[in-house]
Amino acid sequence: MRILVVGDSYVPVEVFAEGLARLASSHELTYLPIDQSRPFDPATASEQRIREFAGDPEQVAAALDGHEVLVVHGAPVTDQVLAAPGLRLVCCARGGPVNVDTASATERGIPVVTTPGKNAESVADQAMAFMVMLARRFPEAQRFLAEGHQAGGSTFEGAQFFGHDLTGHTLGLVGFGNVGRRVAARARAFGMRILVHDPYVGHDADGDVEWVDSLPELLGRSDVVSVHARATADNARLFDAAAFAAMKPGSYFLNTARETLVDERALADALASGQLAGAALDVVDPQEAAGPHPLLRHPNVILTPHIGGATHETLLRGVEMIAAEIDRFAAGEPLLNVANPAVLQR
Repeated sequence: MRILVVGDSYVPVEVFAEGLARLASSHELTYLPIDQSRPFDPATASEQRIREFAGDPEQVAAALDGHEVLVVHGAPVTDQVLAAPGLRLVCCARGGPVNVDTASATERGIPVVTTPGKNAESVADQAMAFMVMLARRFPEAQRFLAEGHQAGGSTFEGAQFFGHDLTGHTLGLVGFGNVGRRVAARARAFGMRILVHDPYVGHDADGDVEWVDSLPELLGRSDVVSVHARATADNARLFDAAAFAAMKPGSYFLNTARETLVDERALADALASGQLAGAALDVVDPQEAAGPHPLLRHPNVILTPHIGGATHETLLRGVEMIAAEIDRFAAGEPLLNVANPAVLQR
């Protein structure tokens, strides 16, 4: 098969080439670095259905020229691209193909495969790092030094930053999918007790955790609450004022999932009142005003700019998942991660 691979600044062609190298002996691979400087103003209905893309779909469409498989990360895949003669499969190396017009792909009978869970190990690592940093009051200690105080060798200097061990404390996981399960495994190694609330997962998924049907009960029993739920229309602002009020006084809150799950104003109020001892978030609502995020006014808050999956291993893992899907497609075997399953029935 002829395969066009389009790299971008997040997943460059070099990473794609490494992860797809084993396909070179059986298929013809063409690599294209997308030009992200080209101006593109979405105008058609298809172009307006996509988001978080990089580049101009016209460049992708022009490069296809008889290729049967298109591999992208963030390049725009609009109806113009999907109309390319001979295109049979689109592979998007991310969990959700927001830069692909999947509706148009379905209409044209083209499967779109993705790479769900590619960042699960990396996000789970970050969640554990957040727990350690909050429990040991790293943000406050770092600010102490940034303000010019000296770091000496005296035991007594640490007296103002007494924190907690993770061992013996209770972790409440909201969501028990790819990431939640891995966080549980890591937390067990730290000696934590683990509660889980996930109405979409069977209770036999993991016998080493305690399943809690009521979210308020989990919140009230947990020393640390870590969110790993998939964002849906039904759970927008799941963590609101009532949820934070239900949490154990002095507990910690972590969100490495999606920003839509959290009411940030309610979170700020819970921090200001002392209801929460700290919070760490990898995702936050976009701010209209320039300057530091308002949550950073609190000394016990950690914010990172959506770096949960930003590791070299995550990128390569995603590309290798794409290679496996191409192998299945070439062999006529069922595809595993199809974002538009309706196309398979056609």
